[in-house]
Amino acid sequence: MTAETNRALALMIFDRAFNHGDTSVIDERLPTSGTDHQEAQGTDMRAHLKEVVRMLRTAFPDLHFEIHDALSEGEIVALHSTMTGTHLAPFRGMPPTGRKIEVRHMHFLRWQDGQNTDLWHLWDMPGLMRQLGNSPQAVT
Repeated sequence: MTAETNRALALMIFDRAFNHGDTSVIDERLPTSGTDHQEAQGTDMRAHLKEVVRMLRTAFPDLHFEIHDALSEGEIVALHSTMTGTHLAPFRGMPPTGRKIEVRHMHFLRWQDGQNTDLWHLWDMPGLMRQLGNSPQAVT
């Protein structure tokens, strides 16, 4: 697979799964032995990612990931994105606020033979909590 093919696959997964809620793409493009490096060793990456999509799309029904940058070299695709949505259902024990959110993300995905085998992911969770009104204000 070429770097450009890997980049296109990564963008397709974000669009289908996160932006449209089609989690079948996860079964199509993640192997059963994939690794999400932010989760405990042995976590079922497919099941976990489907749950993340379901949880986010439930809490933020208008969920959308805008990909600002998508860089690919060899097996690795790096993405810089912004997640937006409106908090209309419970999220991590918080009742709906009706607030709009905008959260930056960074993703690194390893691709082998058209399959996303590894995921590294960072997102601005403190910023999200502040936007939802569930975080103490910074002391200055």
